[in-house]
Amino acid sequence: MTKNIFILSFLFFSITGISQNLKLEEIMKGESFIGNQPTYGRWSLDGKKVYFEWNPKDELGNSTYYWQKGMTQPAIADPKEAVFSKLNFKRKPTSDIVYYLDKGALYSYVISTKSTKKLIQQSTPISNIELGNEAGIVFFEQNSNLFKYNTKEGTVLQITNFAKGIKKAKAPEKESFLKDQQKELFQFIKDKEARKQWNLAKSKAVKSDFAKEFFYGEDNLYSLKVNPNGKFATFSLVEERKTKKEKMEVFITEDGYNQTPETKDKVSIDNFIKTKFAIYSVAKDSVYYVNFSSLSHIQDTPKYYEEYDKLKNKAKEDRWVVAQEPVYNQDGSLAIVEIRSQDNKDRWLVSLNLENGTFQEIEQQHDDAWIGGPGIPSYAFDLGNIGFLADNETVYFQSEATGYSHLYSFNLKTKKKTQLTKGNWEVRDLALSKDKKVFYLTTNTTHPGNRNFYKLAVADGILQPILTKDGAHEVVISPDEKSLLVRYSYKNKPWDFYIAENKNNTTLTQISSSTSEKFNSYKWREAEVITFKAQDGTPVNARLYTPKSENANKAAIIFVHGAGYLQNAHNYWSTYFREYMFHNLLTDLGYTVLDIDYRGSDGYGRDFRTGIYRFMGGKDLSDQIDGKKYLVDKYGIDADRVGIYGGSYGGFITLMGMLTSPGEFKSGAALRSVTDWAHYNHGYTGNILNFPETDPQSYKKSSPIYFADNLKGNLVMLHGMVDDNVEYKDIVRLSQRFIELEKKNWTLASFPVEAHGFKETYSWIDEYSRILNLFNSTLLKP
Repeated sequence: MTKNIFILSFLFFSITGISQNLKLEEIMKGESFIGNQPTYGRWSLDGKKVYFEWNPKDELGNSTYYWQKGMTQPAIADPKEAVFSKLNFKRKPTSDIVYYLDKGALYSYVISTKSTKKLIQQSTPISNIELGNEAGIVFFEQNSNLFKYNTKEGTVLQITNFAKGIKKAKAPEKESFLKDQQKELFQFIKDKEARKQWNLAKSKAVKSDFAKEFFYGEDNLYSLKVNPNGKFATFSLVEERKTKKEKMEVFITEDGYNQTPETKDKVSIDNFIKTKFAIYSVAKDSVYYVNFSSLSHIQDTPKYYEEYDKLKNKAKEDRWVVAQEPVYNQDGSLAIVEIRSQDNKDRWLVSLNLENGTFQEIEQQHDDAWIGGPGIPSYAFDLGNIGFLADNETVYFQSEATGYSHLYSFNLKTKKKTQLTKGNWEVRDLALSKDKKVFYLTTNTTHPGNRNFYKLAVADGILQPILTKDGAHEVVISPDEKSLLVRYSYKNKPWDFYIAENKNNTTLTQISSSTSEKFNSYKWREAEVITFKAQDGTPVNARLYTPKSENANKAAIIFVHGAGYLQNAHNYWSTYFREYMFHNLLTDLGYTVLDIDYRGSDGYGRDFRTGIYRFMGGKDLSDQIDGKKYLVDKYGIDADRVGIYGGSYGGFITLMGMLTSPGEFKSGAALRSVTDWAHYNHGYTGNILNFPETDPQSYKKSSPIYFADNLKGNLVMLHGMVDDNVEYKDIVRLSQRFIELEKKNWTLASFPVEAHGFKETYSWIDEYSRILNLFNSTLLKP
């Protein structure tokens, strides 16, 4: 107890005397201390204003601000204008008219005259509007059916006539002696029946032009989409499955009674779900299904099956796949469909023939680990960056074929595939110009930790630099493509908005200033991004915080970022801004801090991304240990005085460090940690570790709970009790293991009202006070 009082006193004088009054209780306020950063930038339809969400006065929530040329600073937008600016507008590239939905009603808006007209409003809301290839045609969805609205004629036609369930057969007429007797005795009754049958035959001879009813059973209908010429519609049917979900206990409630909401499905091969991809032909008034059995490699079994006797000789069968809604060229004559295997190891792009439901394969991508990367979603039910170029016969997409996510094109007529970008860097995001001849690319060309902005003309394939200085640029192009709205940040400079001309090597003009006086009064470190070699020779990037030599205490702390596939050793403002400020505080106290982009992190290509496949707590943990060695060898850190901490995936790595490499770290703080991957969610875990039923070895060697008996050092665990991501039950199960094993050098701090991401300042302060006290009491010499 006496030692802890000494440590806390030492901490107080260190923070106030050395750190320019940098206080834990202040920095844990987050944006209330930093200044609230503006988000969600967008242009007005006429390109004369920009809008963004901002809260510069630290009120209860954001307001919409606008800026236009001539203003010295942004102003709060008119409430109606603010709401209007957030709507999802549909517009032809050169049209003066846009269409949008508001509260389920369809509107049109003329940009030049600023006139609005309500077109359709009914008791059942409209959704998913699409513009047809023909001017003035708007398609929309209502009650799971498609409609065609002709703005010139004012007509609304229903295209599909889908209904859930099974058509009820007409009950046969009940046999009756009296009915038969009437027919037998009276000619009047016979003549009446004959006229009825004659009229019925005549009516059947004239076919109705209204779509006949199609019943799709008890499956769920998704992704209903019409092609631009209105001749076809596609949709997916997904079986209704009941899986057991995790339940969470909520103790702090308004009425004083506990609640037990359902949260998520656990990872399991039982979560695979049957889907069918269907086409509806308007001309034929019929539905037909596409059979994907001829896809290349559709019956391939995963490599890891060879390690299990019960799987290596498994009979060949089609894997379950899911097809996304088509991407069409301008007139709807060509359609591209992205298909994923549900184990997410294969991705196909096919050209779909809507007339007969056949397809031609144009691209097949495979990864023994899992498909992913920028522009290529990591989950089977998401659509990647795909579209058509100006010639309406060339499609573009992204692929990690070279090891980095790059941009490709494929001409559907000539079958020519072209790689449009090359290099040991990634295309992070893209936008296509209105004429579809120029790409605007966000890349990390100059450094893995930058987000640069380039222009690339399809005709010459030359990258033209627009924004390339260190940091990150989030760019929204103006409607006339002459100006840019840029959200920019640097390592020690939070996000703000800027305006720039759309030209090579342009200059930014700042239009918002978000940081507070308190934040600006401290000299925040530009943490150096260094590179060290891992034990397998792979270069690993990290942020390094070093104290002044006269203040160095020879102790170090390694921070492990969360999310797994995330980057934090970059040149822009971190989403871990509290941790960034905490690291400045630690460095002022004499600690050296290392923040590593370990294996599995974002920004470094396919092999780095999948480096944790089948073993979480393998290379991602050895990267932390190699980082420690780097600090010991180069900066003279005492190898016996190194701590480790992190949240979520970072908490998991902390546990793996303390339990599978006992003694490597003197102390660890594990926040909201996964302790057993078999209890985590399906999409994320199934990619990396496959499934508990098919690859149990991967789960056992990757889960801290199996190594609880190895605990050595000082461990603090911290967890929100209403965490619906990493369940509180995770940390309870590990605690029970520690109790049963009679381990004593661990503590658990529980936070009753906090979910995975903490919200309340008092919780942040309590949490990080415990972390700081752990390191001060275990890493500093008395």
